[in-house]
Amino acid sequence: MDFSVLVAVKFFVCSFLLLASASASESTVLRIFCWNIHHGVGVDGKLDLQRIANVIRAAKPDLVALQEVDNQCARSGKTDQTAELARLTGMSGLFGKAMDYDGGGYGQAILSRHAISSHQVHHLPGKGEPRIAFEVATTIEGTEIRVISLHLDLDPVQRLAQAKVVATLNASTRHPLILCGDFNDTPTSATFETFKEPWTPVPKAAPHLTHPADKPDGEIDHFFIRGFKPHAPAQVLPEAVASDHRPMIADFTLAD
Repeated sequence: MDFSVLVAVKFFVCSFLLLASASASESTVLRIFCWNIHHGVGVDGKLDLQRIANVIRAAKPDLVALQEVDNQCARSGKTDQTAELARLTGMSGLFGKAMDYDGGGYGQAILSRHAISSHQVHHLPGKGEPRIAFEVATTIEGTEIRVISLHLDLDPVQRLAQAKVVATLNASTRHPLILCGDFNDTPTSATFETFKEPWTPVPKAAPHLTHPADKPDGEIDHFFIRGFKPHAPAQVLPEAVASDHRPMIADFTLAD
């Protein structure tokens, strides 16, 4: 082969590899923050949304899934906690009501830096306190994704029945999904095992315990994914006062 042609071929190959590498490295990393906030009341008994917001802001998430959120309940000063946390974090927010409570509503919230195109409350089976999975859709890199915030029951029989329903949500969709929240169960439980393929559990870096916040002895908050891959293991943040759970974050990229 002519030397000049060989040089040109090598240059083309190197350029292609560099571009491919750059493209891979520039893939959008999506950071999800998940926290059961105990309606803003910490282990010290104080209701303080500002310190909740401070923890969220410091983590610099793209989307935030929150459980145990009040909406104009008397016990929390008739505050729309979703709207207030959205204001304090500079994000937009949506509330998903699980039940009427104390003159207002109680449920879950999702905050986002990206425009939310749709949302849905999935009511789960069971007696006693109503439980929901709260789902939102947004678009990342031209791909619609779904994020589902979950809070399962304390009763093991009801919890397992609810998990089986959640595991089949969006079964026919090809949209990538992130499921996260307070499962009230551990990685060795039947509840956890319900989420098999196409769901993938996201491992946590140590320390991985999430509850109770001041002296955690249980790992009951989790991430599961479909159509995503973890950028790194999830992290449990060392926040031990602002709620009765510790928050967790995870970074994801779209699967190839």
